[in-house]
Amino acid sequence: MVRVRFAPSPTGNLHIGGGRTALFNWLYARAKGGKFILRIEDTDKVRSKQEYVDEILNSLKWLGFAWDEIYYQSQRFNIYTDFAQRLLKEGKAYTEKSPEREGEAIIFKVLPQQIKVDDLIRKEIKFDAALIKDQVLIKSDGTPTYNFACVVDDAMMEITHVIRGDDHISNTPKQVLLYQALGFKLPKFAHLPLIMGIDGGRLSKRTGATAISDYRKLGYLPQALVNYLLLLSWAPGNNQELIDTKEAIKLFDLTDVNKTAATFDLKKLGWINNQYLKSEDSERLADQIIPMLIEKGYIKQDNFDRNYIVSLVKLFQPRMSVVNDFPDWADFFFIEEPSIDPIAAEKYLNKDLSREFKLLLERIKALKNFDVISIEESFRSLVSELGIEAKVLIHPLRVALTGKTVGPGLFETMYCLGSERICKRLGKFIK
Repeated sequence: MVRVRFAPSPTGNLHIGGGRTALFNWLYARAKGGKFILRIEDTDKVRSKQEYVDEILNSLKWLGFAWDEIYYQSQRFNIYTDFAQRLLKEGKAYTEKSPEREGEAIIFKVLPQQIKVDDLIRKEIKFDAALIKDQVLIKSDGTPTYNFACVVDDAMMEITHVIRGDDHISNTPKQVLLYQALGFKLPKFAHLPLIMGIDGGRLSKRTGATAISDYRKLGYLPQALVNYLLLLSWAPGNNQELIDTKEAIKLFDLTDVNKTAATFDLKKLGWINNQYLKSEDSERLADQIIPMLIEKGYIKQDNFDRNYIVSLVKLFQPRMSVVNDFPDWADFFFIEEPSIDPIAAEKYLNKDLSREFKLLLERIKALKNFDVISIEESFRSLVSELGIEAKVLIHPLRVALTGKTVGPGLFETMYCLGSERICKRLGKFIK
């Protein structure tokens, strides 16, 4: 059975690179009917924090990567010590006293040899062990080193495939030597390419290297972020860009992963998120948006019309790149007098439109049915009678009502504003 592991260190939050690694491990396990193991590598007693453990676990849950087993390295120190002692007894390691503190370090003897690794993504990789110095297994304070704990755990947890970023390639020969010395069966290795920024450099905060939890706070949907992470080094074929995890599980294989560096493009992520937002359940989106509106003071905790909020969510859904767009884009529905962009006012409200606005208000007040179709018909008939193009009045009307130059359909917006607010806002521009 395929057994893979994701092994984050709780010395920081789960970032995009770690999220992509977790996804490919989880996806491969599900594609092969195997097990996805989560191993928290918390051997660094100083830098490991419970808050980071919590953030990592919550982020993985939010992304939908349910693990089958979970282990903590801090609870396994005796296991690492036992294997290090075994190597000592076999003459494959030696001890060395620390000049700085009490205790002895256990160090592995590296013997010169050629090492070959058949990487599932990068094919054959060769290493010269003569270039590797003797490796510390257990530090003088009793804590295991990364490579040693990693090898022992992978063997004890029966990991069949080690899928990780190619920044770990330099660790691979050191680990192979330890596998051999301990008599463990080698797993298959697959090193994922780096994720680069859109500028061609290493991924930075400016180009997208922020925590998964930050993307959650910014209003990205988990299924959209997973879809985008999938496209970083893998593709379902036929130029398909939108794919859910159920379909991906049927198609995914490590041998199809691209070995060249992937480029993280925030605009592309925004586009994918928009595609998912368009089809997302409006009620669920409202559940995310309502707390934002309460926080901004737009609505009160226990006194708001949920159905009205849902209707506004539906209005903006096709345009949103992230859920967090909504409070700023829709603010004019919740405040008494929206502020008007000075540039927009200068462009669209720089001439007297009293006559046009007054005639429009008369028609709106006279409507028997205040609905989108009737609002549009009254508008179209007015511009026809005035002998002007619709755009001559549409843009000033939008700015006067919303303070903005862009937004959802004008007539749908007017319907959601209601005749009373329309009359009040346009009235200010009638001399």
